[in-house]
Amino acid sequence: MQLLWLLLPLASTAFSQSTSPSNNGSEALVWGAYRPNLYFGLRPRIPQSLMTGLIWFGTQNYQSFSKARHACDQGDGLTGYTWTQYDAREGGIQVLKDTPNNVKVTTELLKVPGGQHGGSWAARIKGEPLDPNMPSRTSFIFYSGLEGFGGLEMETDENENGLEGPVEFSGSSTELDEFTIRIVDGPDNELVTNGVYAEAFADRIGKTHYAGFRVPPGNIWQAKEVILQNVLQHAKEILPSYQSGVGGSPDPSFVLQLSDEVLSGSNLYAVQKTFDGKFQFDVFFESKSAKQKLTSAMLDEGIPALSKAFTERFKTTFPVQESPKQKSLEDFSQAVTSNLIGGVGYFYGQSIVDRSFSYEWDDDDSYAAEGDDEAKDKEEKGARLTEARELLTATPSRSFFPRGFYWDEGFHLLHIGEWDNDLSLEILKDWINLIDEDGWVAREQILGEEARSKVPEQFQTQVPSYANPPTLTMAVTAYIRRLKAAGGPSSQDLGMDFGVGGSQVPLSSSPSTTGSRYLEDQELGLSFLKSIYKPLKRHYDWFRRTQRGQLKQYARKARSRTEAYRWRGRSEQHVLTSGMDDYPRGPPHTGELHLDLISWMAFFSRTMHEIAEYVGEEEDKGYFLEVEKAIIANIDDLHWDEEEQMYCDANVNDEDESYHVCHRGYLSLFPFMLSLLPSDSPHLGAILDLVSDPNHLWSSYGIRSLSAAHPEFGQGENYWKGPIWMQMNYLVLSALHTKYAAEEGPYQAQAQKIYKELRQNVIDNVHKEYERTGYVWEQYDATTGEGKRSHPFTGWTSLITLILSEKY
Repeated sequence: MQLLWLLLPLASTAFSQSTSPSNNGSEALVWGAYRPNLYFGLRPRIPQSLMTGLIWFGTQNYQSFSKARHACDQGDGLTGYTWTQYDAREGGIQVLKDTPNNVKVTTELLKVPGGQHGGSWAARIKGEPLDPNMPSRTSFIFYSGLEGFGGLEMETDENENGLEGPVEFSGSSTELDEFTIRIVDGPDNELVTNGVYAEAFADRIGKTHYAGFRVPPGNIWQAKEVILQNVLQHAKEILPSYQSGVGGSPDPSFVLQLSDEVLSGSNLYAVQKTFDGKFQFDVFFESKSAKQKLTSAMLDEGIPALSKAFTERFKTTFPVQESPKQKSLEDFSQAVTSNLIGGVGYFYGQSIVDRSFSYEWDDDDSYAAEGDDEAKDKEEKGARLTEARELLTATPSRSFFPRGFYWDEGFHLLHIGEWDNDLSLEILKDWINLIDEDGWVAREQILGEEARSKVPEQFQTQVPSYANPPTLTMAVTAYIRRLKAAGGPSSQDLGMDFGVGGSQVPLSSSPSTTGSRYLEDQELGLSFLKSIYKPLKRHYDWFRRTQRGQLKQYARKARSRTEAYRWRGRSEQHVLTSGMDDYPRGPPHTGELHLDLISWMAFFSRTMHEIAEYVGEEEDKGYFLEVEKAIIANIDDLHWDEEEQMYCDANVNDEDESYHVCHRGYLSLFPFMLSLLPSDSPHLGAILDLVSDPNHLWSSYGIRSLSAAHPEFGQGENYWKGPIWMQMNYLVLSALHTKYAAEEGPYQAQAQKIYKELRQNVIDNVHKEYERTGYVWEQYDATTGEGKRSHPFTGWTSLITLILSEKY
């Protein structure tokens, strides 16, 4: 969008001395809302650096202090919080509706490029009563903390009764160099000027209060506890003087204040402002090397400019078909996309790995590579902390899952890549860098203490024999498709397939190359692909080695004697590694074979073939193609059940005989969802009948995860036993749109009908629930369509934008 360069007249003349006016490179992604677990938290993509955050609470009573807002929490009672518009390079607008405190909070962010250290930024925090007829008394604390080499100091002269006017800090660090932070009041703030015992607190009323703290390395993320303890201690020093009086306690606004003290050597500073009604204050981070003074006028002009440019670009990138609800759908689509990108976080730290753990049914020799047993014998027993790693990742849910998930990320990047190609590659590159020497990458990335604080202990440890659906290659082949559309050799010239399932489909429109170095420069794009190819191939080989299933041990007949797979790491009731945690399976057994995993391996082989072909790895290209063919043949040989007319898992009974474990639901659709079946497959008709049968999977809200006729439908924890999941519906729609409804065959008309009706059902329900509740949800009820579980869930549920604009 480059909108900030429209603001040059508002900036100082020194602005012209900054770097070239380009906001396209990775420098534009240094700063961001990379603390998505917070309602509003900014930091750079730099380990042990500057972190900022926002805390607020109501002052209508003392009880509200115990419910101070900071980290996103589904128990806070907010009736909605959403980035209505957000671009990772430019900034955005977020609206938070805090009904218990009767305040609508808006946070606005403008990123300003320039200098050699990631640029500057300006943030505006403003609010107004949700209900103007009710009190809206709130206190806001903005904090900044610095870790690592460098320092942070308060430049404004201290005053024991608080401050009037702007508050300024100066700081420096190795990566950010010198910088300043200024906090400036808006022109029309409504302040608390009266209340019980107002005369006793006259010297402090209406002032800005502050405090400085010394926080140990690695603990800035715990700023809320440190800061609120200071407020509480200040209150404890005041309240005893009034407890015996007849006038009651003083107004909370006069008591719940920071101490106005700064400790020597402080590395965490908090600034507090208290309001009665409407308010506004601005925060400016100015990088010294940018040589530019930021002003409130820049925000006054820049936010409307950002909003206008965002809307225009969004309509072009993700068009919504004409509809009576078009404006509402466009706003909704903008919000879910903005929340997906606004939910991108930067994480750095150690993770917990246990290389010695395994279930008894995982202890077999069928998948051990040469030397693995010896290495395992030498491995230390128990969980261990790894070396620190970094990761830029989109998070599924800011409130409930503020961390990186492997199989979610592939879907995230399909969406992000359509909006910001290079951002998707930055995220992809970080994931590729996590692939270890063996080829493994943990399915959950829980890096550092802040990330671990949001994860139950039993889920914190990762095991290097555990996999997850290999969706990252979706992002790679989607990038290659965009690269082709931007001017590279045509896919027909290379004989390549770029749909999710591999069908050759003309693009409805060429994605914009604006702002993408990796699309505008074909050589740079090819260089990127070559740089990730070897670790991706190592990862592929790890899958084939460690997730191998058994054939000859149980006299199974299949055209290939090698291509069978099963998920390691399952428990009696769960197969977390599959991503479909509690979906019904057979009993654990070393001889079981999993349909979804063999389907993913066919998909993985197909995408690796496409990547190898593009980067010129001719020998590998042929190898991947042969493996794909062998796997697809074995899917039919090992997993099709003629009597049940469906694909099933396989298991082994007490007589060591192989049998099928058949549960109608998402599992049985995998060869279809990943477009592995030809359009004239004799099995396709039965699958389409299953998909469209309301007694089984079809509903007015989307495809159910488990048949409504199944005895376990809706039972137990009911996670994957009926509820509707958006990424699975996206895969169904993608397979229909790009292959089975597009290609001639005996089932084309049926596929077209299902596609049209399913797409409309999914759009209508997710949009309806967003309007009703203010959120998009992790899943949707299989019988009512109501949103369920974590919210906002703007991870893969945001695929609704791609469904709306038919980008598969």
